[in-house]
Amino acid sequence: MADTQDSHEPARIVQWREGEPPREVDDAVAREEPLEIRVRGRSISVTMRTPGHDDELAIGFLLSEGLIAASRDVVRVEPSARHPEGNVINVFLAPHVEVDFDRLTRHVFASSSCGLCGKASIEQVQCHFTPIPTDDNVRIAAEALQRLPDVLRAGQDTFDRTGGLHAAGLFDVDGTIIALREDVGRHNAVDKVLGDALLRDRLPLDRHVLMVSGRASFEIMQKALAGRVPILAAVSAPSSLAVEMARDSGQTLVGFLRPGRMNVYTHPQRVTM
Repeated sequence: MADTQDSHEPARIVQWREGEPPREVDDAVAREEPLEIRVRGRSISVTMRTPGHDDELAIGFLLSEGLIAASRDVVRVEPSARHPEGNVINVFLAPHVEVDFDRLTRHVFASSSCGLCGKASIEQVQCHFTPIPTDDNVRIAAEALQRLPDVLRAGQDTFDRTGGLHAAGLFDVDGTIIALREDVGRHNAVDKVLGDALLRDRLPLDRHVLMVSGRASFEIMQKALAGRVPILAAVSAPSSLAVEMARDSGQTLVGFLRPGRMNVYTHPQRVTM
């Protein structure tokens, strides 16, 4: 389900294996390039990303920043004609969308490893989205949750070639995958999934599960909340701030989701065990 076009490039390497002589072999590495996102002609973010699904990345970013909430807020998204290399994208918003550029929470430059680098305090990065009601009757069986990591891993085409990409997957509460995206940045992969959902008029995602291939951070919890996702699952550990936010926002946070085990950190009533 992932778009692998231009997501990796060949590399000639020297491979060493214990007990074997070094040898030159062909390999592949994940591409990492800057993407400048512009709104109404003004640059609002430069993020290091893996090329592909750039329109979704830009839309997911704007959603998680609280600037847009539905597909009707977007007129079109297109690459800049002045930058044929494809690393600048323009988002044209509907006239009714008011943009306060000064309240954008992300630093102008974001690395692929941390979308919030350069921020001095949590108040500067936090968007205040309405918490999700904890009596929403959304449930997922523990057995269905257990299947998500294998489904996510099976769809990571570029990871198979490079071993160097994160993934985010959107599932329904039956465990059926809806969308999967890969990127060198965890936050970018989530933005792409959310952007796809907004462009397809699937919001709110209030009966879905977001699965990420790495750890669960505060920023990823916040992005999930922007899409109204009630359950977030991660293969690895959550941070303390992610747990705190999930508790306050009414989200169920599952970590260390691996065969035969999981830790449910917040609002466990949504996981039927």
